[in-house]
Amino acid sequence: MTEPNKLVIEGGSAGGLLIGAVINIRPDLCRAAILQVPFVDMMNTMLDPTLPLTIGEYEEWGNPNQHKFFKKMFNYSPYDNLKESNYPAMLIETSINDSQVMFWEPAKYVAKLRTLKKDTDKPLLFRINMNAGHGGSSGRYDALKEIAFTASFILGVLGITQ
Repeated sequence: MTEPNKLVIEGGSAGGLLIGAVINIRPDLCRAAILQVPFVDMMNTMLDPTLPLTIGEYEEWGNPNQHKFFKKMFNYSPYDNLKESNYPAMLIETSINDSQVMFWEPAKYVAKLRTLKKDTDKPLLFRINMNAGHGGSSGRYDALKEIAFTASFILGVLGITQ
């Protein structure tokens, strides 16, 4: 067991959608959240059949063009449910060459979040990897640099210095 001020939650891609939804529902649940290549603007993405994965994802998420799915999807869409609130410290990472979650989704999410985030004492970091795709950097050293960056964020937020 733990407590909110010691908890850091993390998710990538569809897991980033989950973390975004959790943060919207319970921003007090954790000390920090890490969203990596997060699928956070699901309504716009799922309403655009010209994007690479949209039609194939209807089976998993539902087709928002159908009324029976639209409201359910909208209710947990991270971007659409951001509100003025105190949010945990956040690290949001994307990759410019991601073919599955376009880089503008998390960029748009961060821009909106910056206008709604009431607290100023918790960091909201947005990092774009200019040389990676959906799975992050390739190559042992570049992948280790990404892990080190994330670990540094976690340690800093938790106040662990040694």
